[in-house]
Amino acid sequence: MERQKIIAIAGPKGGVGKSTISANLAVALAGIGKKVIAVDFDLGGANLNVFFGICEIKHTFDDFVSKKISGLDSAVIKTGIENLRMIHGGDMPNIADLPFNQKADLIVQLFKLDCDMAILDLGAGSSANVVDFLYIAHKTLIVTTPEVTSVLKVYGFVKSALFRWLAVHFKTRQSVGLLSLLEKARDPKNHPELKTMDDFFRNAVQIDPETAESAKKILTTFRPTIIINRVRTTNDVKSGDSIKALMGQYLGILCAEMIIVPEDDTVRRSIASMKPLLLQNPAAPFSLAVKQLALKLLED
Repeated sequence: MERQKIIAIAGPKGGVGKSTISANLAVALAGIGKKVIAVDFDLGGANLNVFFGICEIKHTFDDFVSKKISGLDSAVIKTGIENLRMIHGGDMPNIADLPFNQKADLIVQLFKLDCDMAILDLGAGSSANVVDFLYIAHKTLIVTTPEVTSVLKVYGFVKSALFRWLAVHFKTRQSVGLLSLLEKARDPKNHPELKTMDDFFRNAVQIDPETAESAKKILTTFRPTIIINRVRTTNDVKSGDSIKALMGQYLGILCAEMIIVPEDDTVRRSIASMKPLLLQNPAAPFSLAVKQLALKLLED
């Protein structure tokens, strides 16, 4: 039996088109024949239902957290699109700060969902919830736009994720020395000897060789796909090269893919009509780029 795959879609800041890509990617995968559940994990700011024109929702993720329903599968609703269902996030206050036990239960529930692929539309930024769900995903997609500020935020986002994962790993192993070293690495201006991840691990193996070596696997297994959205010019395309260079040089992270999604005026009209562009105009430049992304995800 083929294993269910979790695709996590994140963005270092809001307004980059993350949810638009999440909704249309779910449509593309469903169109290929995959059983897909799109999960709105933008906790506290959920709106993925709008992209599918869904207004009436019986149960949401809120109901699972507040124990009104026993399983996450009870919150699954139909979208009216063949092979595609979704879970609405709801709008419970402070839900963005889930305690550990609820988060662990939720992860178990995600893997129990009856689907081939679960698309997690995560919130913007690098909160603990966002980062922790990236860690359990089979594939991570990071959506950004070509502006310099957005490129730098991708780097900061990935760095924050790595530091959280390393901190959790070191705490689990009770490696006080490596936790102390990691704190110093957070401040490269005062600790230039720890400016890159290579520098960090060069020092880490001197303190706790076994834990340091096991932590290196976090870097080697995390290979995000970077999506540059709303690309207009050749220079916009080059922004992806800048992201790859920064992540490789300072974090030791290699990108699995770099996907270019062109600026497309028809996207806004599709959002206003509450219908995914892939259904309205499958031949639109945006639609073709998302279809390409879907096919690449199925190659692995």
